[in-house]
Amino acid sequence: MKKQAVVIVGAGSTHTPGIIQSLLQKKNEFPLRKLVMYDIDSKRMHLVYDIMKQFIYQEYPELEVIVTTDKEKAYTDIDFVFAQIRQGGLSMRSTDEKIPLKYDVVGQETCGPGGSISYGIRSITGVVELIKDARRYSPKCWILNYSNPAAVVAEATRREFNNERILNICDMPTAILLSFTKMLGLKNWQELDPCYFGLNHFGWFTELYDKDGVDRLPELREMILEKGMAVSDKHHQDPDWNKTWKQYVEIVKDYPEFLPNSYLQYYLYSKEMAQHMDQNWTRADMVINGREKEMFAEHTKYLENPESYESPIQDFTVFGDFIVDAASSIAYNKGERFLVIVENNGAIPNLPADAMVEVPAYIRSWGPEPISRPAISTFYKGLIENQVASEKLAVDAYYEKSYEKALQAIAINKTVPSTTIAKQILDDLIEANGDFWPELH
Repeated sequence: MKKQAVVIVGAGSTHTPGIIQSLLQKKNEFPLRKLVMYDIDSKRMHLVYDIMKQFIYQEYPELEVIVTTDKEKAYTDIDFVFAQIRQGGLSMRSTDEKIPLKYDVVGQETCGPGGSISYGIRSITGVVELIKDARRYSPKCWILNYSNPAAVVAEATRREFNNERILNICDMPTAILLSFTKMLGLKNWQELDPCYFGLNHFGWFTELYDKDGVDRLPELREMILEKGMAVSDKHHQDPDWNKTWKQYVEIVKDYPEFLPNSYLQYYLYSKEMAQHMDQNWTRADMVINGREKEMFAEHTKYLENPESYESPIQDFTVFGDFIVDAASSIAYNKGERFLVIVENNGAIPNLPADAMVEVPAYIRSWGPEPISRPAISTFYKGLIENQVASEKLAVDAYYEKSYEKALQAIAINKTVPSTTIAKQILDDLIEANGDFWPELH
């Protein structure tokens, strides 16, 4: 079995330890010859490396490991790029969340005017540059992109690169499947074959087949309505996520036909969600004072006694497992089935062909082969087409440097009640983003 060379871009992320753990635990399914950690923030990257290096060399003593801020060194002789960059860091995430809340509009990492449009326009430059750099030094490499907001990024990479040897993915449907698995008493999320349609952070499970071919969704729906959602991973167990799972039950009550992606709460209950958000303490603050502090505290333990420090085994690996399994399916032409973001081209027959949709696909060495879904009904079609329009307009605004298109992207977004408010939010976002955004005219 050919060994692979992988670079993790954005290696200073708190998610990197989970990816590294998955790479090491899956060495038989996806063997490595080289692992590169690359980030523009050397301090954070080396912090993560310090925490994980004992685990790396214990599990994989022969592995070549490179930790670098040099892009040529990072991308040379690479088979797979695992991209998870955050343009502007957590400080800009905080701004994305707080500006809309000034106007009683949802402030969320990947949804609404802050998360989808502001973060989306800001992310395009970084992701496009990343792909061009990777292609310069390793022309045949595959880019697996976790960078958010995935839907807007995927639309931009479609326009720039036709998504050739690029796979845009998100672990949230898989994280929800992990909860479904626990509720159904199954051993792991791969025991369910989900049927799903929608956009990233904007979709629905229509069937959930077990290995005997039985659709477990009706049974699961009743369990959710009766007992609520069970959450099995640490990453989605904090108080803020617990509120999300309570709201999840309300979505299922109001729209019982399918089981939703949890992010639909921000679109279907926009007013209520905004009313329950604190402009002075958003999710970004929770991450800074949660996962970030935990990582720094772990590094302090390392610094106190580097010789005897033992790397922690992560208790949440879906984020890492998903990207490694997808890469393995490409590398060895396994044709395994995952939920991924692809150009529609008839996968959902009554949606635009060039919409970037999230659907099941078989992942082969030449890329994803989407599974065709039935036509969707008016309610879902209307919601999705509205969101597609908002996302495409955001990408238009970036490439055309158009204030008008940026305004349209925000005004049409379901979380925003009026053009007057859209203008106020947009003007604040332009000022806050500064050089992260192109100058709009």
